[in-house]
Amino acid sequence: MTAVETQMTYANSYTITHEETYMTQEEDWDRDLLLDPAWEKQQRKTFTAWCNSHLRKAGTQIENIEEDFRNGLKLMLLLEVISGERLPKPDKGKMRFHKIANVNKALDFICSKGVKLVSIGAEEIVDGNVKMTLGMIWTIILRFAIQDISVEETSAKEGLLLWCQRKTAPYRNVNVQNFHISWKDGLALCALIHRHRPDLIDYSKLRKDDPVGNLNTAFEVAEKFLDIPKMLDAEDIVNTPKPDEKAIMTYVSCFYHAFAGAEQAETAANRICKVLAVNQENEKLMEEYEKLASELLEWIRRTIPWLENRVAEQTMRAMQQKLEDFRDYRRVHKPPRVQEKCQLEINFNTLQTKLRLSNRPAFMPSEGKMVSDIANAWKGLEQVEKGYEEWLLTEIRRLERLDHLAEKFKQKCAMHESWTGGKEELLSQKDYESASLMEIRALMRKHEAFESDLAAHQDRVEQIAAIAQELNELDYHDAATVNARCQGICDQWDNLGTLTQKRRDSLERVEKLWETIDQLYLEFAKRAAPFNNWMDGAMEDLQDMFIVHSIEEIQSLITAHDQFKATLPEADKERMATIGIHNEILKIAQTYGIKLSGINPYTNLSPQDIGTKWDTVKHLVPLRDQMLQEEVARQQANIIGPWIQTKMEEISHVSVDIAGSLEEQMNSLKQYEQNIINYKSNIDKLEGDHQLSQESLIFDNKHTNYTMEHVRVGWEQLLTTIARTINEVENQILTRDAKGISQEQLNEFRASFNHFDRKRNGMMDPDDFRACLISMGYDLGEVEFARIMTLVDPNNTGVVTFQAFIDFMTRETAETDTAEQVMASFKILASDKSYITVDELRRELPPDQAEYCISRMTRYVGPDAAPGALDYISFSSALYGESDL
Repeated sequence: MTAVETQMTYANSYTITHEETYMTQEEDWDRDLLLDPAWEKQQRKTFTAWCNSHLRKAGTQIENIEEDFRNGLKLMLLLEVISGERLPKPDKGKMRFHKIANVNKALDFICSKGVKLVSIGAEEIVDGNVKMTLGMIWTIILRFAIQDISVEETSAKEGLLLWCQRKTAPYRNVNVQNFHISWKDGLALCALIHRHRPDLIDYSKLRKDDPVGNLNTAFEVAEKFLDIPKMLDAEDIVNTPKPDEKAIMTYVSCFYHAFAGAEQAETAANRICKVLAVNQENEKLMEEYEKLASELLEWIRRTIPWLENRVAEQTMRAMQQKLEDFRDYRRVHKPPRVQEKCQLEINFNTLQTKLRLSNRPAFMPSEGKMVSDIANAWKGLEQVEKGYEEWLLTEIRRLERLDHLAEKFKQKCAMHESWTGGKEELLSQKDYESASLMEIRALMRKHEAFESDLAAHQDRVEQIAAIAQELNELDYHDAATVNARCQGICDQWDNLGTLTQKRRDSLERVEKLWETIDQLYLEFAKRAAPFNNWMDGAMEDLQDMFIVHSIEEIQSLITAHDQFKATLPEADKERMATIGIHNEILKIAQTYGIKLSGINPYTNLSPQDIGTKWDTVKHLVPLRDQMLQEEVARQQANIIGPWIQTKMEEISHVSVDIAGSLEEQMNSLKQYEQNIINYKSNIDKLEGDHQLSQESLIFDNKHTNYTMEHVRVGWEQLLTTIARTINEVENQILTRDAKGISQEQLNEFRASFNHFDRKRNGMMDPDDFRACLISMGYDLGEVEFARIMTLVDPNNTGVVTFQAFIDFMTRETAETDTAEQVMASFKILASDKSYITVDELRRELPPDQAEYCISRMTRYVGPDAAPGALDYISFSSALYGESDL
């Protein structure tokens, strides 16, 4: 620690200089002014009681602080008691110079402890100067009672104040901000006692408006049970606007020393937890470094051969693709690897810094995976990459010059091929086979226009042949392709001429056939219309709804229906005659290869329409016979179907609506399941009615929207849903018991999980899991989130289950320290033994870290070994890579 020169002015009659900041004072006394009488009274009583608390160990005490220290004997004795050291032998004489010599020996001893006394001499102490005497005692108290107090990063006065604030923070009406007015009501002192010894004070019965009672309670309890003498008067503190800070600090420091030992075991356990946490974190960072280094080196190994391939392509397109691939490598593939390399170096340096700061040995990666190895591999990659792009551009320019000569040929060919594209298919079409008479005549006129256009393109074909000849004479490198293309164009041109003449002949022949078919279409339309009207009337009568109330009404309907069926044979003969006309048309089309469009220009009716309606009439005849039987099962299906639907909706909310513990929810759900099973008799009855209907050839029931299949499926879904709901509650009970979490915590975890489970399938995607953590206050970076995903999804399945979510939320964290401190902490937990037992580890440490120690500690083999003894010394050394101490 850097020495800091600090000064304290005490009554402005002496100056104390020290290397530590604990000597700094908030308020100074004026040398020329008298000490505040109230403060002087408080200091005299407090300092006297403090001195006597130590002098009584030597069998003596003082009554008057400025008188009893004048000869220096009790002052020297006080210093020997509080320091544990021997001072020089005092002078036995009673003369003034003997007293001065003794006081000087005491002052010299104080200076030897790092305190430099200025403007304070032995003569003033011998003369009984009360201000100087009090100042000297305050210096002793600071040095031997307050200086060594250390809480976290603070020490001395600040450390003592922080200790008081931490210990009294949970208590009502207590807010410790200083060592004067914060203690006037006595509640802070009572809170300190209750925090460490709740059996001594009932804090709930204390009142803020009774400061004297609170202070006296604290003084009496401290003196009786904590061996802290009464150093203050309650009335003096209450009646003083601002109690003396030094008196309060002196008295409060006694509580710190009285209670500090009780916190030693807690500090030791925390220290071990910190060390173990750092060790686990460092091991993980080492594994991540090895993994990232391996992946980066493998990528470099695969990329170098690709960059070394300098085989040129024969086409511009292929070379441009090579260039595009290289630029894609520069833009897309390489930048992430550059970032990975940089991040790997940063992670390596960070890990080494953490190991050094926590006194661990430096990390040595596996062979070939040092930062220098990666740098050398990267250098080799960049050397191969250098010049690759320049080579690509040179090859592209070379091909560009060669292709320039062929550009004109390609343009001519492209224009010709663009015009001829689809022409052969067009000429080969037999669209005239399915066209109408009017369409055939339109196709003939269109073909005549094409013949004129074909003759106009003869000159372009001749120009293409001439350019191809010139490219061959100039020995073009792709002459074979040019010749093939030119030959293809010439062959195509000859074929177009042949197809053009052939199509003209076909159009003329089909035109004559269509004139015959048109006459037959007209005759079909004249006979089909009246027959179609008769079938429409018949279907309307057969589908007419009826309501009957007696057997006579039913018989009347059956009689009328039988009369209708007697007319069906004559109607069938008319149907066959009409269809015969259409068959004649089909025969002509089949004989001469004409494809009919299927549309009669004189009617919208087709043979299929007539056949379909005729089939419908024949189908409706037996259906009308069955309509009376359909009434039987109408009502039963209309009752059960809605009941199943209602129960499904109730079950979808039952696990949320049921209150109470998980066991109570389980009992309610099972009772609900039994009620559903009891309803099975109604389903069985409906099955019987359905079977009777089918035996009577009744397969449809227009009086209900529910089929028997719907009822069966709904019943099975109802049973499945209630079983799944019960299983979810059983899993919640298992999770609660296994993790030891409360019902409220489980409900909170479930609510958070369900909120972000968008698919409602019991699993969260990584994005949903990240959003869930952020909503719960986590500040996540990419590296931290990747670390958490390895915990909740170690198999890299891409989803987070509810069980993994609970496991993560119940994990504990820990802190760090040195190997010697860990050994000392284990020694405290082991009650000063050279070994520690499994039971002691499990009693003092969290379960996961206790098992971590048990699985890694070796058996203790010392002469004082007991059954099951573990060697915590070797374990502590191994954590830091050291040999046994």
